[in-house]
Amino acid sequence: MYVCKSKKKIGYICIQRRKMNDKNSLTDIVRRYLRYLKLERNYSSNTLDAYKHDLDYLLRFLSDRGLAPLDVKLEDLQQFAASLHEQGLTAKSQARILSGIRSFYRYLLLDGYLEVDPTELLESPHLPKHLPEYLTTEEVDRLEAAIDLSTREGHRNRAIIEVLFSCGLRVSELTHLKMSGLYLQEHFIRVTGKGRKERLVPISDKAIRELTFWFDDRNKMNIKPGEEDYVFLNNRGHHLTRTMILIMVKRLGETAGIEKTISPHTLRHSFATALLKGGASLRVIQELLGHAGIGTTEIYTHLDNESLRQTVLLHHPRNMK
Repeated sequence: MYVCKSKKKIGYICIQRRKMNDKNSLTDIVRRYLRYLKLERNYSSNTLDAYKHDLDYLLRFLSDRGLAPLDVKLEDLQQFAASLHEQGLTAKSQARILSGIRSFYRYLLLDGYLEVDPTELLESPHLPKHLPEYLTTEEVDRLEAAIDLSTREGHRNRAIIEVLFSCGLRVSELTHLKMSGLYLQEHFIRVTGKGRKERLVPISDKAIRELTFWFDDRNKMNIKPGEEDYVFLNNRGHHLTRTMILIMVKRLGETAGIEKTISPHTLRHSFATALLKGGASLRVIQELLGHAGIGTTEIYTHLDNESLRQTVLLHHPRNMK
């Protein structure tokens, strides 16, 4: 039961409450929520799909129990969280889904459907710290050496690997990289990251050289209308997808004999790790990666035990000769 000082507010809340209990109106509210994420939060299509997928878990759970989203209490959400565990979802998947649910209820609160957020005290499962794999510079060289440059996509794939490693891009940023965003004479590229935020990222001479080789092949292609500004294209003249690049990187890793489990993100992680080992500050790495907060960047502070040992041997006064 909602208690409001304003009669007008009481009427508004009651109307919204009735609407929310109606199936068709619930669909409309979910549509408004996704539109809010797209227009006001600037989320990408992939992110919107993920939030919709997370919300579907909750809506199915509530539907099975005859509950409407506005009637939900903390106890209901705790049961929902327990049901995710019973379905065998990993702790990471559970945490992601609950994060999406919190986002939905924050929207309901913001848009006047609720006065109290039932997710405020909802806890997420404890996530063990996981340090992703990274490649050394020598391993990246092995990856590039495994590429057959005699094939139509050889120079393109080599340019992809080098740009990922030299610039630390997300795979989605790479697939949407535009010719109009390249300032190669100035050694910068313009990247559109999460939330459609743009940033300038330095690009190395080696990456520029690999791009130049790729452009020689690209200029001979029959590029489809509307695709002319994309840097990386497939053999049919369309821009590449994330899945295509993921498959390519995994196959190259196998060909190169790299036993680590790698993906395009591994090269982004390798970029950050190499910078940190080279002496770059976390703030600089944060800006280059396009992280909204420094907390996300802190995962890149890990160093392998050998590097730590060598650092102590080199710099500790008891070890200096």
